[in-house]
Amino acid sequence: MPRGDKSSYTGKQKRQAEHIEESYEHRGVSEGEAERRAWATVNKETGGGKKSGSGRGKPENHAPSRKGGKLGGQAAASRPATARSASAKKAAATRKRKSASG
Repeated sequence: MPRGDKSSYTGKQKRQAEHIEESYEHRGVSEGEAERRAWATVNKETGGGKKSGSGRGKPENHAPSRKGGKLGGQAAASRPATARSASAKKAAATRKRKSASG
């Protein structure tokens, strides 16, 4: 079986990968990179291709799918509250100024 052959994957795994890929593309990731990430996520969750054979099933681990959203916001969280507050006040002032002139 050549590398990249998806014949050993179930229909569910293929649908999962397609859905994850669409999500990445929606967020602005290139088509090739989105496909690569999607299959990496499916492999991490399900342990690779799962076609046929009694007793081959292993429980799915959904942590890789949840992980992505948790990574966001780390930069802001590491800044002190005073710095975040100052940024928020500055942004609010800018929005107020722009809405008054427009």
